[in-house]
Amino acid sequence: MTETPLWRPGAVPAETSSFVGRQRECDEVRELLLRSRAVTLTGLPGVGKTRIALKVAGDARSSYPDGVWVVDLSAERDGDLVPHAVAGVLGLREQSTRPQTEVLAEFTKDKDMLLVLDTCEHLLGACRQLINRLLAECPRVRVIATSRQPVGVAGEQVMAVEPLPVPEPGDTDPASHDAVVLFAERARALMPDTAPDPNMVARLCRLLDGIPLAVELAVCHLRALTVEQIAERLDDRFALLAGGRRTPLGRHRTLRTAVGWSHELCTPDERLLWARLTVFAGSFDVETATAICGDEWVDEVSGLIRRLVDKSLLISEGGRYRMHGAVRDYGREWLRRLGEEDMMVRRHSLHYLTLVRRAAAEWYGPDQLAWAAWARAELPDLRLALGRSRTEDTGLELAGLLWFAWVSLGELREGRHHLDRAIGPHTEPRPAHTRALWVRSWIADAQDDLDLRGQAEEALVVAMEQDDHLAAGYAARTVAVFALRAGEFDRAAAALARSSELFDRAGRPAVGPAVTEATQAMLFNAQGRYEEAAAVLQKQWARCAERGELWARAYGDRVRSQAELGRGEIGAAEAHARAALDTAWRFGDVAASATVLEQLAATAAAGGDGGAAGHLLGAARRMRTTFGLPRDGVPGCAGLRDDTERRARELVGDAVFEEELSRGLTVPPDTAVAGVRGGAPLRDTVDQRPFTPKA
Repeated sequence: MTETPLWRPGAVPAETSSFVGRQRECDEVRELLLRSRAVTLTGLPGVGKTRIALKVAGDARSSYPDGVWVVDLSAERDGDLVPHAVAGVLGLREQSTRPQTEVLAEFTKDKDMLLVLDTCEHLLGACRQLINRLLAECPRVRVIATSRQPVGVAGEQVMAVEPLPVPEPGDTDPASHDAVVLFAERARALMPDTAPDPNMVARLCRLLDGIPLAVELAVCHLRALTVEQIAERLDDRFALLAGGRRTPLGRHRTLRTAVGWSHELCTPDERLLWARLTVFAGSFDVETATAICGDEWVDEVSGLIRRLVDKSLLISEGGRYRMHGAVRDYGREWLRRLGEEDMMVRRHSLHYLTLVRRAAAEWYGPDQLAWAAWARAELPDLRLALGRSRTEDTGLELAGLLWFAWVSLGELREGRHHLDRAIGPHTEPRPAHTRALWVRSWIADAQDDLDLRGQAEEALVVAMEQDDHLAAGYAARTVAVFALRAGEFDRAAAALARSSELFDRAGRPAVGPAVTEATQAMLFNAQGRYEEAAAVLQKQWARCAERGELWARAYGDRVRSQAELGRGEIGAAEAHARAALDTAWRFGDVAASATVLEQLAATAAAGGDGGAAGHLLGAARRMRTTFGLPRDGVPGCAGLRDDTERRARELVGDAVFEEELSRGLTVPPDTAVAGVRGGAPLRDTVDQRPFTPKA
């Protein structure tokens, strides 16, 4: 597999084509934002709501110190996940059991930002609830929503987006009207030497009611037809729909007719692929489309996709493709008419289940970062597959097998959401149910939810009853972690010994033994047995290196740094912490990254540099604030942080420490991490230039 970056900002996307007209509408939206903190752009599909919202948002970047953020909700089908989608765009990684809406409100309460929620009409209740909460508790947050109807939030200002102006018959300057300008610009982009007659273009735009999407679809036919021929054929279709009378059609019907004509001009295999591609939640790549949509009736999928792009029926974005909502709606309707909807849903679910099975099996190996990147990119369709199979065995298996994504990508909260739903209707013990139990208890531990301690023990009992030694090994390790957090060292030791024994009995390669060894070292550290911790982690490091494994090795490096610090080996402690931070950042695990920055602060203080320690503590706190993490971090790490601060103050005094802490608070996370990864001395790590995380 190929690694791709794991970090995907939710900033305003770059425009891929020119923005035509709409100055009045943009000015009106800006004026409405001055009067209200919630503005909704309404209108029929394809009328330009999203383009106007993005244009206003992009032009307003400098007015919002905390950013302009765009959340595309078109692929989301579960209203409960709307807050998760917003949190993902904002980069929040707070993973407690608190409701996500509450976390969002707390994170944005002092932020000066603009949030664009695009395509809300199918999630009105969830969007209304979230926006009302943000408006009530976050006085400097403003929201632009796009929807086919008002969202219904308190104080909402609604602007109905109308089609582009079209010239009246006999207009002496038709080329000055926005609809004609749009057609002409898109025509030149398609065929640079073309110069269509403005009067004929004006007639065509009148037929299309000036609806931008309809105009752009019409342009694509210029490869085969003249503007006059396009207009004549559309005119004939409208007359047919009107029963032979040349009367104006409703605008919804006009767009549908334009999309329908594009559908008729497609070849049979293009039409079939168009319909089948609507099975995806959002964007997709050629490989996945071929796997799910291709068969004896649709071959050469990559070529068909290129042809659909040429006809403006697919939008190409960096190797992935998506559909405009109106085009998707038409294709989905045809998929139902063809009787293929159930078949395509099954193919979609089976494809993702097969790949998730493979990812889980290959996670303990050299392709971890590639699988993590895949899970991040395909998360909308993984969510769709989980939602479609929520009450089936497939949903239970998916939710449990995706443990690697929930844990390594910092998606604990969403993983818990899917596991809670999948486990609910299932009570009969079987492998998928047992796995889901231990995965949920693992997540619960990471969320500091000790109420689910008994579930880890239940998973262990059930796994043993089923002779599933691999699942039992993971469950026993989770039992040990709960015991360790409760200070029950003997119980933790016994559970870890049992976990190791069970993994040996399983006899299958898995990341579990490496995780259990790192947990064993944590126990030794807690007991002050640093030499034994280092010895266990040396073995763990060799185990991971042999497989090309990174994720558990980074966990081990973090624990090893603590062990080396306990042994007085400051240089080794720093080296292991740097290695842990490098990997954690590559996976996008900001919670672990912040914790490692604090570990580096501890090594600086142990080396006598209280200023660098204060600086790094400040940088860690800034990282937690930036990504919405609890300021105090992981409960078990509070002692180390407090000891580091106390020692640093003793070294440099309160005034210098506070100054360095304040300087660290100004350092963006990528800048702090870049210095550490670049090998700079700890005192200099926060003075590096900004850095884009490498994959």
